Amino acid sequence: MPKGQPSVVPDDGLTTRQRRNRPLVVVHTGVGKGKSTAAFGLALRAWNQGWPIGVFQFVKSAKWKVGEENALRVLGASGEGGSVDWHKMGEGWSWVQRDQQMDNEEKAREGWEQVKRDLAAETYRLYVLDEFAYPMHWGWVDTDEVVSVLRERPGTQHVVITGRNAPEKLVGFADLVTDMSKVKHPMDAGQKGQRGIEW
Repeated sequence: MPKGQPSVVPDDGLTTRQRRNRPLVVVHTGVGKGKSTAAFGLALRAWNQGWPIGVFQFVKSAKWKVGEENALRVLGASGEGGSVDWHKMGEGWSWVQRDQQMDNEEKAREGWEQVKRDLAAETYRLYVLDEFAYPMHWGWVDTDEVVSVLRERPGTQHVVITGRNAPEKLVGFADLVTDMSKVKHPMDAGQKGQRGIEW
């Protein structure tokens, strides 16, 4: 893609401007580190554009404070860029055994229902559905329904979904998919996560 030019110009009847401004579904999946971090990087760009942002954190603990949350809340309240709303849906961890997370199934479904309401109301311009691939992978939320809702969403709402094991139907539907692969990680050498890097 030299000089930012697409390698293909589809025969879809859209102007260059219409195609450029098309709302996207973005998926960050894979076993490597950086899926949520990349999504929050997009949120920073959206904030700078003045877009209202909705972050919906699935599965991770409602008590867990990630660094991006504090930073985006402060930015959202600054009055300089877009607004930021942060919703926490789960109380378990994405890497805990599924049978220990069954209490989260209802919360994940409730979270998805809220996302659907917000999409219908065009509440946000950017949605970060953090770790949302897990509820679909585990069958808590129906992937076909997710794809259908996203396909029919009104306006110019961008949606970013993170998490390992993103379902094939979602990957096939999405406009932009990045698979984060792990080459090397300090945990492989027995090092635990550290402040400023993992949170």
